[in-house]
Amino acid sequence: MTWGYQLLETKGNKMAYYESVLVFRQDLTEPQVKDKAEKFTQIIKELGGNVKSTEFWGLRNLAYIIRKNRKAHYVMLNIELPGNQIAELERRSRIDEDVIRFLNVRVEELSKNPSVMMKKNTEEEVA
Repeated sequence: MTWGYQLLETKGNKMAYYESVLVFRQDLTEPQVKDKAEKFTQIIKELGGNVKSTEFWGLRNLAYIIRKNRKAHYVMLNIELPGNQIAELERRSRIDEDVIRFLNVRVEELSKNPSVMMKKNTEEEVA
């Protein structure tokens, strides 16, 4: 039995890639959102991971009202984090009162190109 437990424990310590999207309250300013993103970057480093890239998607309309917010600031972090630490990152995201939603998706590899949302933002700025 202990061998199976050790195998699971070793598997959990393996570095995994995640795309993490954080949704912040609408009443924060852009510098405050960047500070919050930096705070989560420090949390990830504290948990033994690395942030490969950060994308600020800006203030966007929500599909429905969440905690009295009609809009929210979106930030996406491409991260490398041990598999057993993602639960702690999610716990800290839940505790932060400025985060109204978050989503962490495990991916096979991190994209080197900008996300679809960033491409969409640059197209809107050009038009």
